[in-house]
Parts: sequence; structure tokens; C-alpha cells
Amino acid sequence: MSRKDREYEAVLSGVIVEEQSALTLIEVSRACAVEVEWVVELVHEGVIEPGGGQQPDWIFPGRQLRRALTARRLQQDLGLNLAGVALALQLLDEIAELRQRLEVPDSK
Repeated sequence: MSRKDREYEAVLSGVIVEEQSALTLIEVSRACAVEVEWVVELVHEGVIEPGGGQQPDWIFPGRQLRRALTARRLQQDLGLNLAGVALALQLLDEIAELRQRLEVPDSK
């Protein structure tokens, strides 16, 4: 394997997570490359919603992992605090919903 191939291999690594996938708190923190406490703060701020009851039993569907990754990018790229991240994600959700409504043809 050439040096260039090794560089591309390092850049193109990743994990595909399906909607049906269920991830633990530790798995979400590893996927986001953050401490567990950061993920817990996302939950407390209402950015992501776990299932499973109390914190040790939390399970996150794939959609929540995508939200956590987006939250991390917003924090890193824009320097937003968690309240700002929550607001930005809420607005992005509203935009997506409005776009979806525009794509649905009228049923006349």
C-alpha cells in the first residue's frame, strides 16, 4: 500500500448507523469523540432524547446520534454553547419540516 493510499484510508474511515441501530451512552460519546459528560449535557439541554429510563440504561437511536454529531459540529465550527446548539437544531428541524411540506403535492 502506497503512502497516498494510507492517507486516503485514514480520511475515509467511518461508521454507518441505521435508524434501527441502538447505541449506548458510551457508544454515542465514542462516535462523537467526546466525553460521556458532554452527551449527558446534550440530554439535559433537550438536544437529544434517550430511551431506556435512567442514565445507565439510556439507549439512543441512530437519529439521535446524527443530532449529537451535528451539535458537536455546531459547537466546534460556530462556537455555540449548548443553549445555542439547541436553538440552532430546533430551527434546522423547522426548516426541514417546511421543506418537506413544500415537496408534498396538493391532493385536489
